[in-house]
Amino acid sequence: MAIKTPTRKALPIEVRGSASQPLGMSAAQFLRDYWQKRPLLIRNAIPHFEAPIQPDDLAGLACEEGVLARLIVHDEKRDRWTVKTGPFDEAEFGRTPKREWTLLVQDVDKWDADVAALLDHFAFLPTWRVDDIMVSYAEDGGGVGAHVDQYDVFLLQGIGQRHWAISDDPDAPLDFRDDVELKQLKTFEPTHEWLLEPGDMLYLPPGVPHDGVAIGDCMTISIGMRAPSQAELTGDLADFLAERMPEELRYTDPDLAPAKRAGEIDNAALNRLRQALPFAAALDRDLLADWFGRFITRYRNAQDAAAPPKATTEAALDKAIDAGATFVRHPFARLAWVKGKNAVTLYVSGHAYETSAELAERLSGAREVTFDRAPSKADRATLLALVNDGQIGIRKGRRR
Repeated sequence: MAIKTPTRKALPIEVRGSASQPLGMSAAQFLRDYWQKRPLLIRNAIPHFEAPIQPDDLAGLACEEGVLARLIVHDEKRDRWTVKTGPFDEAEFGRTPKREWTLLVQDVDKWDADVAALLDHFAFLPTWRVDDIMVSYAEDGGGVGAHVDQYDVFLLQGIGQRHWAISDDPDAPLDFRDDVELKQLKTFEPTHEWLLEPGDMLYLPPGVPHDGVAIGDCMTISIGMRAPSQAELTGDLADFLAERMPEELRYTDPDLAPAKRAGEIDNAALNRLRQALPFAAALDRDLLADWFGRFITRYRNAQDAAAPPKATTEAALDKAIDAGATFVRHPFARLAWVKGKNAVTLYVSGHAYETSAELAERLSGAREVTFDRAPSKADRATLLALVNDGQIGIRKGRRR
């Protein structure tokens, strides 16, 4: 009698979420089976969902200085795409066609607290892994064409309907068109298609071809989990090491033999280069962590916090804590922390602060923090430094 090899049941590409399980499964199961592995459509991921921002408010935000916004218009008859970059004036939206245009606004979570609150649904991911929330509004037929993203993204339907088509074919062609400014695919043959309603969410890992088209007026909220490329990591690490290498450390060749061929970089020279440029392989754990903490909290920040015009004193800080003040994180501040051998280091927008694990975790996990009891003297010093660097603001409390 032959013994049958057990087979694992195919994983579904579509599930239904609920208030208790927005992913349609546990976070651990999602991370194990889908994260960075395969796409997933989650119906009813957020039950009774209402968009936290309205189209008029999004358009108003796109008119503000410092906001990253694009207006994309498609001429279907000529298959022409035009891209304009903000900030826009209000009259620009009055000149848009009746259909087939899209407004994209990046970093909306940095400007709108209600949009930022959506990140609470993704607390199962490291906070430093989150890049931004981009919101797109489109009229009927609007979209950006078939394309591929190099990052994980959760596409949450906010208003109206959007038709999504994806290809999970591992051999799908990824060549780009050379006649449009946007990085659109030359060829796109979908394997799955859906119509998303408000509260539905499509998860896409990096490298999955996809195309979204608005059905009527439509708003989609994209929660992007960008990861730095190896090129960016290598470049920043090289700069980091270069700043810390003493001038006397140089390429050396005490074993040099007479040159056999003029101008040749021989194997002996290459081996010496490997010794002179150890990079990450030669870094101890603390140094590597120090570099990455600074890099990842500075990565892709559109703006930097500015120090307040008047510094807060230690006495004023203590008084604010006693009065129940709320410490509010700057919208563009990104936080991460590392536990070293002897201390905990909190990284904020590329800067390092010594603190306790308790304070580092609290500040990293919430946009607003209040204290029921006074922090330690060392933690108060950290808070004072963060306030005076503009990374955290103080909102007065009502406690007497």
